This record gives sequence, C-alpha cells and structure tokens, in this order.
Amino acid sequence: MDVVPVKPTKHAIIAIIAIVAIVLHLVMHWTGAPGAVYPLYVALVLGGVPLVWDLFLNLIRFEFGSDLLAGISIVTAAILGEYLAGTLVVLMLSGGGALEAYAVRSASSVLQALARRMPSVAHRQSDSTLEDIALDDVQVGDRLVVLPHEVCPVDGVVLEGHSAMDESYLTGEPYVMSKTPGAQVISGAINGEAALTIRAEKRPVDSRYAKIMEVMRASEQQRPRMRRLADRLGAFYTPIAVGLAIIAWIIGGEATRFLAVLVVATPCPLLIAVPVAIIGSISLAAKRSIIVRDPLVLERAPRCKTMILDKTGTLTYGKPQLVNEHVAPGLEANQVLAFAAALEQYSKHPLASAVVNAAKGRKIALREANHMSEPPGQGLRGDVQGRAVRITSRHRLRQEHPEIELPPQEGGLECVVMLDGVFAALYRFRDAPRQESQAFIGHLGPRHGIERVMLVSGDRASEVEYLAKQVGIDEVHADQSPEQKVAIVRQQSELAQTIFVGDGINDAPALMTANVGVALGTANDVTIEAAGAVIMDNSLERVDELLHISHRMRRIALQSAVGGMALSIVGMLIAAAGYLPPVGGALVQEAIDVVAVLNALRVAIKPGALTDF
Repeated sequence: MDVVPVKPTKHAIIAIIAIVAIVLHLVMHWTGAPGAVYPLYVALVLGGVPLVWDLFLNLIRFEFGSDLLAGISIVTAAILGEYLAGTLVVLMLSGGGALEAYAVRSASSVLQALARRMPSVAHRQSDSTLEDIALDDVQVGDRLVVLPHEVCPVDGVVLEGHSAMDESYLTGEPYVMSKTPGAQVISGAINGEAALTIRAEKRPVDSRYAKIMEVMRASEQQRPRMRRLADRLGAFYTPIAVGLAIIAWIIGGEATRFLAVLVVATPCPLLIAVPVAIIGSISLAAKRSIIVRDPLVLERAPRCKTMILDKTGTLTYGKPQLVNEHVAPGLEANQVLAFAAALEQYSKHPLASAVVNAAKGRKIALREANHMSEPPGQGLRGDVQGRAVRITSRHRLRQEHPEIELPPQEGGLECVVMLDGVFAALYRFRDAPRQESQAFIGHLGPRHGIERVMLVSGDRASEVEYLAKQVGIDEVHADQSPEQKVAIVRQQSELAQTIFVGDGINDAPALMTANVGVALGTANDVTIEAAGAVIMDNSLERVDELLHISHRMRRIALQSAVGGMALSIVGMLIAAAGYLPPVGGALVQEAIDVVAVLNALRVAIKPGALTDF
C-alpha cells in the first residue's frame, strides 16, 4: 500500500521562477543596480518559452482557449520590450495551471491518508506468545489479536473476546457493532475497549480496506476532466481577437496595428478577474466554515443537475435513537425504561447510550443496578431494586422462550426487555434524520435547478427506504458497496453533471468520481482529502450556502469576464481603425482590468442571506 510522493508540476516550477524573477527585477530597479531586466529574460526563456510551445501545440490541435491568447500576449510583450508585463502573464498562466494540477494530485493525498490509517504491523498469536509481524506477512488462518482502540488489519472472524467495533466509515451503518465469537470483522474498523482474537479470513491485500484503495485509484484514473470557465469563454474570445488583429494589419498595412489590437486584447479579465472571483468566494466560504479544497468546485456546482446523497451522517445524525416502544399490557412505558436504563448505563453495548439518553430525555432518574453480567451473545443481566432485569435480542429470546409472542419484526435495530423472566417491552432504534433534511431536499429543485435527487447508502434497504420517505426522496439505492456507489455516480455523471454529498470512508471513492464531491464534517482525513469541498460543522445549511456561493461566484465572474471582453472588443475595434497606438491600448486595457477586478472583488462581501430553506 505504499504511495509514491508527488513531484512538483512543470507549471508550479515555472510559477516559482516567475515570482523570483519579478522580485529580483523590482529590487534591482529600486536600488538602481545594473541589469535589472536580466531576471525577466531568464523567466521568459525558462518559463515563457515552454508555455508558448505547449500553447502552439494546442493551436495545432485546434484547441482555442484564453491560455492561447495569453501565449500570444507573452510573445507580443517580448516584441514590444514589455518584459515585466510578459513575465506577469507567465506567472498568471503557470499559476492557473499549477492550481488545476493540485486538484488532480489530490488522489495521492487520499491514498496517503488511507495508508496512514492502517496499522503497519499485526499481532499474531502462536500458542501462548504474541509477536508483531509486518502486515504483508499475515496469511489466511493466522490467529491475530486486535488490541483496544486499534484498527482491524484484515477481514476475519472473532474467535475470542467481546467488544464493539466502529464500522460506520466503511459500511455506512450508523452503529457501533457488537463483536462476539463467530462475528465477522472487516479491515479498517476501529476496535472498542476490549481485545479481540480473530482468525484472518483474507490476506491484507484482499481485504475490504485494500479494495477501497483500489477503487480510489480507479476513480482517479476515470475522474471527469472539465474545462475551466476562462477556457470556455476564451474559446470564443481568442479567435475574435486574433482575427481582428490580422484584419487590422492587412487593411492598415502596419504591424503596429496588429500589436495594438493584441495589447488591448490581452485577456486579463479572464486571467485575473475570474481567479479573483474564485479566491474571493473561497474566502467567503471559509468564513462560513466551508473549506473549498478544489477551486473548480465553484465553477462546476452551478451546472450540476443531479445530487446524490449518502444516508448516515449526511441526512441523519449518525446516532441511534429509541423511536418505538412495544410495552407489555399492565406495565408503564417509563417504568420499564427506568429499569432498562439502570442496566444499560453500565454497558458498552452499541444501543446502550440510546436507551440511557431516552430515559434522560424523559427526566427519569437513573437507578442503581447490582450483580451486573454481560455474557457474550446472551445480552445484559442485573438486579434493579429487587427486580431481575434482562436485555437481549429477539433471536436469543426465541431460542430460550419460543412461547413468547413478540411484535412483528420491522426495519432498524431492536432489543427486548425482560422483568423477572417475563416479557416487558421491545425497543426499536433508528438513526434519526436531521431536522433540516426534508426542507433541504424539497428546495433543491426550485432554488438550485437540481432535477434529480438520489439516496445511495450502504445501509439495509429497510433503513434507507424509511429515511427516504421521511425526507422526500423517491429514488433509493441501498446495500451499496463503495464500488457500487462509484458505478452509480459514474453512470449518473454521464447523463448530467453530479454532486455527491457524503461523510464516510466508504464514500471517498464516490466523492472523487463525482463532478463535485462535498464531505460533511471532519471525522476522517480520508474523506476530507477525497472531497472538493468540506463542510466543517456538519450541516446541510452549509451545503446550501456552498451552492449559493458558487452560483454567485459564477454570476459575478461572468459579469467581470464578459463585460471586460466586451470593452476590450470595443478597444480592439478602435485600435484596428488606427486611433489607438500600442501604448494607449495598454493604458485602456489597464483601465478595463481595474473595472473587471473591482467587480470581481464583490464576491468576498457577504450578501444578506446565503440560505433559502
């Protein structure tokens, strides 16, 4: 699972050279040192020449974008002797390329985060001794000990011990799962407070966690590539600018007209105003606890028509709650809950906290319990105020007391409460939806143009369908593995641009595959690395704010870019007619740049409201 470190890109190196050259030039110019122009020569040769060559190859392939016009501007600036201006264009061009390359390299960060999370050694048990071996040396059939709070190294089955494991990052299930002899364990799950002895059923390279890494690599290789806003606009602007310059040269018979048109045409509204709008939006988002890791998220989100949501931790709180009680006739619900909570307050069972929290919510005082015992697989026993209390499962109760009639089984987890050997109550637990989930789903179409909303989860069908009805989602896919989630996202992305919102490690491959990946919360670094944007405070309101910020950024960026290009075209026509020399054209272009940038800076100012549901 070794990950190769990523080397700096060519664009990043050129950007560094340009920055150093500009700083040296300014220092030498201000101090009166001779040869102040030489650093700019170096930047134009080492940086400008490779960039212009790449753009020339794009021209041969008939790929016209704002970058191509920037390349022509570099050549024009060199011819005019405007070396500082040419170096600035080199910096803008290479800086944009480096920024885009950063987003592509994020996959390596994800793989590194995945690799860091797994242990490097496993504890193999031989007779009565315990030895640490390299993870790659684990073989099928080995007896391994998973210590408290360790990450399980392989898929296997429990041989000895009684604990609970947090599998939510991998399976999507919102619960910490109890583990007793015979229970299955999966690699990547976090053990609880007791050691477990397991038998390895698969080698580490074949286990669940390794498979997720494989899917992650495949997701990166097939990740959709989208053209930047500036490129799409430049595809129209560049031929117009070059065409006008050539016509002006032919009609006027003067090369200076060609140069004057190109100077006015320098695409600064594209190269500067659009990035300024993006940077301002990133700043505004950060103030709202939204970290935009990939700036292209802001360009893509307004064009997305499909939103795919995970269930656990995204539309729900990720914590089980007591939602239904079937109490035996003659008993009071609060009385039974008081006995159950008295016992559960000492237990580490996955549902214990839900029972205790329900009792506290009803202001029921927790009583003392005596003679506590929790035999593996048999439930919880104890004495509370002279009553024998037992909490067990439906399956165990049917084995021991088949004569007892229980309510029909439904979705969700459940437990049975016995008082003095008699059935007292059956409790059902579900992961409650977030308070804002239904309103959020309902407003996506009218307010954001989302035409399709899907719920895709690794949870069981009964759980997912139950939630979908509550929040208003019609299209549901349950029991989905990370690989299946990726397949769904890829299929939907071929039909329309797609946003995926999730929070677990099992969501990371899908986050990378979608056009826009949004991670809720900061529970794990793998999901954070995989997402294009991270909602720090785990709120759907912030997801809505991200959508509004991106729509606003696109609108203002288009105003700045299109408005700047329109003014530039007017200036080009004047220059083509011979009424605007190159120097005057440069001044006009600077004025247009100032107007475009000032307009773009508006995105950093928070409007009155950023949510509308």
